[in-house]
This record gives sequence, structure tokens and C-alpha cells, in this order.
Amino acid sequence: MRHSLQFVVAALAVASLQFAGCKEASTYTKVEPAHVEHKEGEEISKLTLTEKAMERLDVQTAPVRDGKISGAPENEAARSVVPYSSIVYIATGDAFVYTSPEPRVFVRQPVEVDYIEGDIAVLKTGPAPGTLVASVGVTELFGTEFGVGH
Repeated sequence: MRHSLQFVVAALAVASLQFAGCKEASTYTKVEPAHVEHKEGEEISKLTLTEKAMERLDVQTAPVRDGKISGAPENEAARSVVPYSSIVYIATGDAFVYTSPEPRVFVRQPVEVDYIEGDIAVLKTGPAPGTLVASVGVTELFGTEFGVGH
């Protein structure tokens, strides 16, 4: 009988420890990895990622550049090119890139792709040479903008 009384006392002591932490309010604050700013009357949004989101997604950028494509005719002028990984196609067939006007900020911009050569997309229209575009993490930016996978 003495052992069962000790067991009951021990069990009550352990059970009471579970409730000891319930007295304090939680200090957990949810931090959103991105802020999506929708401008009224505009289809394009502005995405701002946190530093941690940039690290986790490993988002990288590359400049739009003017370049000659190997195999292009000699008389062809330099063309604006971006990494093929920068291009996002939507269901309508339209193509976009995410420009980065400032660190951790991305804005979707329409482009018209002339052709693909290896891992390079040659543009008919798009951002000016020197403009930074996302080249890694592009689908994650698209998903963030439209709430896909969230």
C-alpha cells in the first residue's frame, strides 16, 4: 500500500509540472517571409522578401546583358539576353521576368522571348540592359506573388 501511495504522489507531481508553463503568455511572433504589395488598378505586384527568405530560397540575380549569340549571323546586332531560368511562362503563354530594382525587392515584368539558345533567352522586348533579374528562385517568387503553395 505504501508503494502505491508513493506512486500516486509521484504521478501527481509529474502531472503538475506540465501545467507550470501555462501561466506565461506566448512570446512567439509570426514573421511573414514576404510582403506582397498590390497596386490598385495594376496587374503587377511588388514583392519584398525578408533576409531569411532570401537565404532559404537562395534567390539569385543576374543582369540583363547585350550580347552576341554564338551561331548568330555576323551582321546581327547585339541582343538583350537573360538566363533562361529567369523566364516564367503563364497559362496564356505570356512570359515574364522578375526584376530587382533594389535588394530583396522583385517586380514581375513582361518580356517577349525571340528564341532560346542553350541556357540563354534572347529577348525581343524586356527590361533594359543592366537591369537585375531573378535567375534562381523564380518559381518561388511567382508562387509568393499569387499565393500558390501557401
